[in-house]
Amino acid sequence: MDFLNFIDIRITDIIDIILVAVLLYYIYKLIRGSVAINIFIGIVIVWAFWKLTELLGMEMISSMVGAFMQVGLIALIIVFQQEIRKFLLMIGSTNFSNKRNFIKHFKFLKQEGLSSSINIDAVVTACEKMASTKTGALMVLERNNSLDFIKSSGDKMHIEITQPIIESIFYKNSPLHDGAAIISGNYIVATRVTLPVSNERTIPLRFGLRHRAAIGITEKTDSLALVVSEETGLISYIKNGEFVLYKGLPELTAMIKEDLI
Repeated sequence: MDFLNFIDIRITDIIDIILVAVLLYYIYKLIRGSVAINIFIGIVIVWAFWKLTELLGMEMISSMVGAFMQVGLIALIIVFQQEIRKFLLMIGSTNFSNKRNFIKHFKFLKQEGLSSSINIDAVVTACEKMASTKTGALMVLERNNSLDFIKSSGDKMHIEITQPIIESIFYKNSPLHDGAAIISGNYIVATRVTLPVSNERTIPLRFGLRHRAAIGITEKTDSLALVVSEETGLISYIKNGEFVLYKGLPELTAMIKEDLI
Protein backbone atom coordinates (compact mmCIF):
# COMPACT_ATOMS: atom_id res chain seq x y z
CA MET A 1 0.00 0.00 0.00
CA ASP A 2 2.97 2.29 -0.60
CA PHE A 3 1.04 4.15 -3.28
CA LEU A 4 -1.19 5.56 -0.52
CA ASN A 5 1.70 7.09 1.39
CA PHE A 6 1.17 10.44 -0.35
CA ILE A 7 -2.18 10.76 1.45
CA ASP A 8 -1.48 12.71 4.62
CA ILE A 9 -4.75 13.65 6.29
CA ARG A 10 -4.52 15.82 9.38
CA ILE A 11 -7.25 16.81 11.81
CA THR A 12 -7.11 20.34 10.39
CA ASP A 13 -7.88 18.93 6.93
CA ILE A 14 -11.01 17.25 8.28
CA ILE A 15 -12.09 20.47 9.98
CA ASP A 16 -11.41 22.36 6.77
CA ILE A 17 -13.63 19.97 4.78
CA ILE A 18 -16.44 20.22 7.33
CA LEU A 19 -16.33 24.04 7.35
CA VAL A 20 -16.41 24.19 3.55
CA ALA A 21 -19.35 21.76 3.48
CA VAL A 22 -21.28 23.86 6.02
CA LEU A 23 -20.53 27.05 4.09
CA LEU A 24 -21.68 25.53 0.79
CA TYR A 25 -24.82 24.21 2.49
CA TYR A 26 -25.80 27.66 3.77
CA ILE A 27 -25.07 29.25 0.41
CA TYR A 28 -27.32 26.65 -1.22
CA LYS A 29 -30.09 27.31 1.34
CA LEU A 30 -29.92 31.04 0.68
CA ILE A 31 -30.18 30.83 -3.11
CA ARG A 32 -32.27 27.67 -3.50
CA GLY A 33 -35.29 28.27 -5.68
CA SER A 34 -33.94 31.50 -7.15
CA VAL A 35 -32.25 32.33 -10.45
CA ALA A 36 -28.98 32.72 -8.54
CA ILE A 37 -28.74 28.94 -8.10
CA ASN A 38 -27.86 28.54 -11.79
CA ILE A 39 -25.16 31.22 -11.50
CA PHE A 40 -23.78 29.49 -8.40
CA ILE A 41 -23.58 26.13 -10.20
CA GLY A 42 -21.79 27.83 -13.10
CA ILE A 43 -19.25 29.39 -10.72
CA VAL A 44 -18.59 26.00 -9.09
CA ILE A 45 -18.00 24.42 -12.51
CA VAL A 46 -15.60 27.19 -13.58
CA TRP A 47 -13.75 26.96 -10.24
CA ALA A 48 -13.44 23.17 -10.54
CA PHE A 49 -12.11 23.56 -14.10
CA TRP A 50 -9.60 26.15 -12.87
CA LYS A 51 -8.27 23.84 -10.16
CA LEU A 52 -8.14 20.91 -12.60
CA THR A 53 -6.00 22.88 -15.06
CA GLU A 54 -3.71 23.91 -12.20
CA LEU A 55 -3.37 20.28 -11.13
CA LEU A 56 -2.53 19.17 -14.69
CA GLY A 57 0.02 21.96 -15.09
CA MET A 58 -1.83 23.70 -17.95
CA GLU A 59 -0.41 27.11 -17.10
CA MET A 60 -1.88 29.20 -19.95
CA ILE A 61 -5.51 28.18 -19.57
CA SER A 62 -5.14 28.11 -15.79
CA SER A 63 -3.88 31.71 -15.72
CA MET A 64 -6.72 32.84 -18.00
CA VAL A 65 -9.43 31.22 -15.90
CA GLY A 66 -7.74 32.41 -12.70
CA ALA A 67 -7.72 36.01 -13.97
CA PHE A 68 -11.40 35.66 -14.88
CA MET A 69 -12.24 34.42 -11.38
CA GLN A 70 -10.38 37.30 -9.74
CA VAL A 71 -11.83 40.05 -11.95
CA GLY A 72 -15.28 38.51 -11.74
CA LEU A 73 -15.36 38.84 -7.95
CA ILE A 74 -16.75 42.38 -8.13
CA ALA A 75 -19.41 41.27 -10.60
CA LEU A 76 -20.36 38.40 -8.29
CA ILE A 77 -20.84 40.78 -5.38
CA ILE A 78 -23.28 42.79 -7.50
CA VAL A 79 -25.15 39.71 -8.75
CA PHE A 80 -25.40 38.12 -5.29
CA GLN A 81 -25.97 41.31 -3.29
CA GLN A 82 -29.31 40.11 -1.86
CA GLU A 83 -27.92 36.68 -0.99
CA ILE A 84 -24.81 38.23 0.62
CA ARG A 85 -27.04 40.53 2.68
CA LYS A 86 -29.10 37.56 3.85
CA PHE A 87 -25.95 35.61 4.75
CA LEU A 88 -24.48 38.51 6.76
CA LEU A 89 -27.83 39.04 8.46
CA MET A 90 -27.93 35.35 9.40
CA ILE A 91 -24.43 35.58 10.89
CA GLY A 92 -25.13 38.85 12.68
CA SER A 93 -28.43 37.68 14.12
CA THR A 94 -26.91 34.54 15.64
CA ASN A 95 -26.87 34.86 19.41
CA PHE A 96 -23.95 32.62 20.37
CA SER A 97 -24.63 33.22 24.04
CA ASN A 98 -27.97 31.50 23.65
CA LYS A 99 -27.42 27.76 23.27
CA ARG A 100 -30.87 27.16 21.81
CA ASN A 101 -30.45 29.79 19.10
CA PHE A 102 -26.94 28.58 18.27
CA ILE A 103 -28.05 24.97 17.80
CA LYS A 104 -31.00 26.12 15.70
CA HIS A 105 -28.64 27.22 12.92
CA PHE A 106 -27.36 23.65 12.68
CA LYS A 107 -30.74 21.94 12.63
CA PHE A 108 -29.99 20.49 9.20
CA LEU A 109 -28.04 17.78 11.08
CA LYS A 110 -31.39 16.41 12.21
CA GLN A 111 -33.80 14.58 9.98
CA GLU A 112 -36.52 17.05 10.76
CA GLY A 113 -35.86 20.65 11.69
CA LEU A 114 -37.92 23.00 13.78
CA SER A 115 -39.56 24.61 10.76
CA SER A 116 -40.89 21.30 9.43
CA SER A 117 -43.17 21.02 12.46
CA ILE A 118 -45.31 23.97 11.35
CA ASN A 119 -48.94 22.98 10.83
CA ILE A 120 -49.05 24.21 7.24
CA ASP A 121 -52.45 22.61 6.60
CA ALA A 122 -53.99 24.78 9.33
CA VAL A 123 -52.25 27.89 7.99
CA VAL A 124 -53.41 27.34 4.39
CA THR A 125 -56.95 26.42 5.46
CA ALA A 126 -57.14 29.60 7.53
CA CYS A 127 -55.95 31.59 4.51
CA GLU A 128 -58.66 29.93 2.41
CA LYS A 129 -61.35 30.90 4.94
CA MET A 130 -60.10 34.47 5.20
CA ALA A 131 -59.88 34.73 1.42
CA SER A 132 -63.55 33.76 1.10
CA THR A 133 -64.51 36.70 3.35
CA LYS A 134 -61.81 39.04 1.96
CA THR A 135 -60.15 39.33 5.35
CA GLY A 136 -56.68 40.82 4.94
CA ALA A 137 -53.80 38.88 6.49
CA LEU A 138 -50.02 38.76 6.46
CA MET A 139 -48.03 35.88 7.91
CA VAL A 140 -44.26 35.42 7.89
CA LEU A 141 -42.75 31.95 8.34
CA GLU A 142 -39.31 31.97 9.92
CA ARG A 143 -36.64 29.67 8.49
CA ASN A 144 -32.88 29.93 9.13
CA ASN A 145 -32.56 33.70 9.50
CA SER A 146 -33.67 34.92 12.91
CA LEU A 147 -36.53 37.44 12.85
CA ASP A 148 -35.85 38.73 16.37
CA PHE A 149 -34.97 42.14 14.94
CA ILE A 150 -38.59 42.68 13.84
CA LYS A 151 -40.47 40.75 16.52
CA SER A 152 -39.84 43.56 19.00
CA SER A 153 -41.88 45.96 16.86
CA GLY A 154 -45.05 44.03 17.68
CA ASP A 155 -46.64 42.06 20.51
CA LYS A 156 -44.66 38.98 21.51
CA MET A 157 -46.62 35.83 22.30
CA HIS A 158 -46.39 32.06 22.16
CA ILE A 159 -49.57 30.56 20.73
CA GLU A 160 -49.74 27.14 19.07
CA ILE A 161 -50.99 27.31 15.50
CA THR A 162 -54.59 26.36 14.85
CA GLN A 163 -56.99 27.50 12.16
CA PRO A 164 -59.39 29.31 14.57
CA ILE A 165 -56.48 31.13 16.25
CA ILE A 166 -55.19 32.49 12.94
CA GLU A 167 -58.66 33.58 11.86
CA SER A 168 -59.32 35.30 15.19
CA ILE A 169 -56.02 37.22 14.99
CA PHE A 170 -56.83 38.69 11.59
CA TYR A 171 -60.55 39.26 12.23
CA LYS A 172 -61.18 42.85 11.21
CA ASN A 173 -62.35 43.90 14.69
CA SER A 174 -59.47 42.19 16.46
CA PRO A 175 -56.88 44.51 18.04
CA LEU A 176 -54.15 42.20 16.67
CA HIS A 177 -55.14 42.16 12.98
CA ASP A 178 -53.05 45.15 11.92
CA GLY A 179 -49.51 44.24 10.87
CA ALA A 180 -47.88 40.85 10.38
CA ALA A 181 -47.93 37.66 12.41
CA ILE A 182 -44.59 35.87 12.80
CA ILE A 183 -44.60 32.07 12.84
CA SER A 184 -41.66 30.11 14.23
CA GLY A 185 -41.85 26.37 14.67
CA ASN A 186 -45.51 25.58 15.25
CA TYR A 187 -46.14 28.79 17.18
CA ILE A 188 -47.23 32.33 16.46
CA VAL A 189 -44.50 34.22 18.30
CA ALA A 190 -45.49 37.81 17.50
CA THR A 191 -48.41 39.81 16.09
CA ARG A 192 -48.90 43.41 14.94
CA VAL A 193 -45.32 43.33 13.66
CA THR A 194 -44.08 46.14 11.43
CA LEU A 195 -42.11 44.85 8.45
CA PRO A 196 -39.60 46.63 6.21
CA VAL A 197 -41.40 47.71 3.03
CA SER A 198 -39.82 47.01 -0.35
CA ASN A 199 -39.02 50.03 -2.51
CA GLU A 200 -38.91 47.96 -5.68
CA ARG A 201 -40.61 49.97 -8.44
CA THR A 202 -41.45 46.95 -10.56
CA ILE A 203 -44.14 45.81 -8.12
CA PRO A 204 -47.55 46.31 -9.81
CA LEU A 205 -49.62 49.14 -8.35
CA ARG A 206 -52.52 46.79 -7.62
CA PHE A 207 -50.53 45.33 -4.73
CA GLY A 208 -50.81 47.25 -1.49
CA LEU A 209 -48.76 47.72 1.65
CA ARG A 210 -49.16 44.12 2.85
CA HIS A 211 -47.62 42.74 -0.33
CA ARG A 212 -44.81 45.29 -0.30
CA ALA A 213 -44.04 44.41 3.32
CA ALA A 214 -44.04 40.68 2.47
CA ILE A 215 -41.65 41.30 -0.42
CA GLY A 216 -39.46 43.49 1.80
CA ILE A 217 -38.96 40.92 4.57
CA THR A 218 -38.35 38.04 2.11
CA GLU A 219 -35.76 40.18 0.29
CA LYS A 220 -33.81 40.79 3.48
CA THR A 221 -34.17 37.31 5.02
CA ASP A 222 -34.86 33.75 3.88
CA SER A 223 -38.34 33.78 5.43
CA LEU A 224 -41.54 32.92 3.57
CA ALA A 225 -44.66 35.09 3.48
CA LEU A 226 -48.36 34.47 2.91
CA VAL A 227 -50.64 37.40 2.09
CA VAL A 228 -54.43 37.42 1.84
CA SER A 229 -55.64 40.42 -0.13
CA GLU A 230 -58.39 42.47 1.49
CA GLU A 231 -59.48 43.80 -1.91
CA THR A 232 -59.48 40.65 -4.07
CA GLY A 233 -59.36 37.79 -1.57
CA LEU A 234 -56.42 36.26 -3.44
CA ILE A 235 -53.71 34.36 -1.54
CA SER A 236 -50.14 35.29 -2.47
CA TYR A 237 -47.08 33.21 -1.66
CA ILE A 238 -43.84 35.21 -1.58
CA LYS A 239 -40.30 33.87 -1.41
CA ASN A 240 -36.96 35.59 -2.05
CA GLY A 241 -38.82 38.83 -2.75
CA GLU A 242 -40.82 37.29 -5.58
CA PHE A 243 -44.35 35.99 -6.07
CA VAL A 244 -44.46 32.20 -6.40
CA LEU A 245 -47.20 30.93 -8.71
CA TYR A 246 -49.28 27.86 -7.85
CA LYS A 247 -52.28 26.14 -9.39
CA GLY A 248 -54.29 25.34 -6.29
CA LEU A 249 -54.18 25.19 -2.51
CA PRO A 250 -52.93 21.58 -2.40
CA GLU A 251 -49.94 22.61 -4.55
CA LEU A 252 -49.40 25.70 -2.36
CA THR A 253 -49.35 23.52 0.75
CA ALA A 254 -46.86 21.11 -0.82
CA MET A 255 -44.61 23.97 -1.95
CA ILE A 256 -44.48 25.54 1.51
CA LYS A 257 -43.73 22.20 3.16
CA GLU A 258 -40.89 21.59 0.70
CA ASP A 259 -39.44 25.08 1.25
CA LEU A 260 -39.44 24.57 5.02
CA ILE A 261 -37.40 21.37 4.88
